[in-house]
Formats: sequence, C-alpha cells, structure tokens
Amino acid sequence: MKKVSEFFKRSYATDRTAFYAEITETIVLIVASATLSLTIVSTAESNPWAYIFMPLYLIGSLLGMFSTYRRGSSALVMTVWFTIINIYAIIQLFEIVPGGINYGPITLFI
Repeated sequence: MKKVSEFFKRSYATDRTAFYAEITETIVLIVASATLSLTIVSTAESNPWAYIFMPLYLIGSLLGMFSTYRRGSSALVMTVWFTIINIYAIIQLFEIVPGGINYGPITLFI
C-alpha cells in the first residue's frame, strides 16, 4: 500500500494540473468503457466486428497498463480498469465456460 501512496504522491508532485486532468479523464473513460463493454456484448450478433474489436482493445489496455506503470502516471488506474472490464467483456462475448469457448456458432473445447 505504501508503494501505491508513493506512486500517486510522485504523480501529484510532478505536475498537479496533469494529475487532476488524469483523474478526471479516468472517471469519464471508466464510465464510457463500462458502457461500451457492457453493450458490445448485447449487440455482438448484429455486429461481428465485436469479436475482433474486443481482443484488440484488451491488448491495447494491457500495453497501456505496462507503459503507465513504467512512467509512474496516475493514468495507471484507468488502464487497470480497462484491462479488467475488457476481460469481463471477452468472457461474456466469447462465452468462456468450463470445458470450452463458444465463439458464436463455433465451440472450441479446451
């Protein structure tokens, strides 16, 4: 917990304006990404691009999480959220269930 506290203190001390912008950005984008991730699943049958979009979004959020951690940015909170909500959306989208992955009409057994 001490590392987390130091992380945010350093981000605040480096540039207060950017720190507050990042916090506001994080809140707005968390709401937007939750809306997107929760609605993309319900429209996947009529929007097959969702099966391409969501894995790419997950890769991007994982890379963002890595880079914001390395740079010591408070935007790390946002990228961690993106990763969590994207994993949730992918589980729902691909209907990952015990014993297999349902990809629309195809089921892959693992």
